[in-house]
Amino acid sequence: MKPSWSAIDRGWMQRALALAELGRGAVAPNPLVGAVLVKDGRRLAEGWHHRLGGPHAEADCLRGLPLSVTRGAHLLVSLEPCCHTGRTPPCTELILRRGIAHVTVAMEDPNPQVAGQGLARLRAAGLDVECGLLQEQARTLNRGFLTHLRLGRPWLTLKWAQSLDGRITAEAGRPTTLSGAESRRETARLRARHGGILVGVGTVLADDPGLGLRGEPGVAPLRVVLDSSARLPLESQLVRTARRQPVLVACGRRAPLQRRQRLAEAGVRVLCHGDALRPPLDWVLAQLPALGVDSLLVEGGAAVHAAFLGARLADELVIITAPRLLGRGLSPVEGEVPAFDPAHWRLSAQHQVGADSWHWWRPANREA
Repeated sequence: MKPSWSAIDRGWMQRALALAELGRGAVAPNPLVGAVLVKDGRRLAEGWHHRLGGPHAEADCLRGLPLSVTRGAHLLVSLEPCCHTGRTPPCTELILRRGIAHVTVAMEDPNPQVAGQGLARLRAAGLDVECGLLQEQARTLNRGFLTHLRLGRPWLTLKWAQSLDGRITAEAGRPTTLSGAESRRETARLRARHGGILVGVGTVLADDPGLGLRGEPGVAPLRVVLDSSARLPLESQLVRTARRQPVLVACGRRAPLQRRQRLAEAGVRVLCHGDALRPPLDWVLAQLPALGVDSLLVEGGAAVHAAFLGARLADELVIITAPRLLGRGLSPVEGEVPAFDPAHWRLSAQHQVGADSWHWWRPANREA
């Protein structure tokens, strides 16, 4: 039987989830976690996981509070407290030492080192423990962490802007501005919710994008370029800003050593697959969680979209449709891609941003 939570408890957990979000961009591949301590209907303290290797949310929340304050209190946490020693001591033992009487968590931690054992430890010690409050919101918050645990890669969102007649540019190699100012601001917010942004070198050569947050608050994501031959221009915006916002180039075995060295000297991180002409997507994705990227926004171009869709790697599509007709030009997906079939996708959300229509799609055969 599921617990019956009050509106007040839901409000406190909503606050814990909002606190968890503050760690985005700084804690991956660890999960985002927030915590709120309540007693006699009053919030005593709150905390979150600020950075990888730093105190967990529970420790941040309880820091500096005397036992007389924490004894008998109610701790609400967005993820199951850990029960093992990693970069930090187990949070379950801290909770027990502080005399907490009641613990509510949004979801179990699927990490095999925890996986319900943290909750079991607290229950065995006599604490009142509940799990599942706002669980779906917690899963959405940490979908990058969950995808990394399950598949060994980041959560992948493919995004493009197109005309009403399904074109992303009027002419290959020449950019066409489609979306409005409101959508560009919303795109910056979307970027801020991801640990990395990926484009193909063709997009860089055509558009010279900066791939920044355009003033949106947040940790600047890693900018990833699929560039088999290391053609990324040294004078491009990406290279010129590489020391301020990190850039990663993934190339193949024929990428000239001199080009790779010059990029590295300019502050670009270069990964070269020594056995392939083109860096395999699964190989590139497997490198990213260790670099703090558990969610990746793929912004093009058409050949890159086709590669990800053809490999069935996309977890989500974000398609922005502008109220324009081009009549000719480049399609969002280059070539025939069986995976890009409406039967394989379901509409999960839609809303209007200025004059543009945003549609969010998920694979039809997945629950989340």
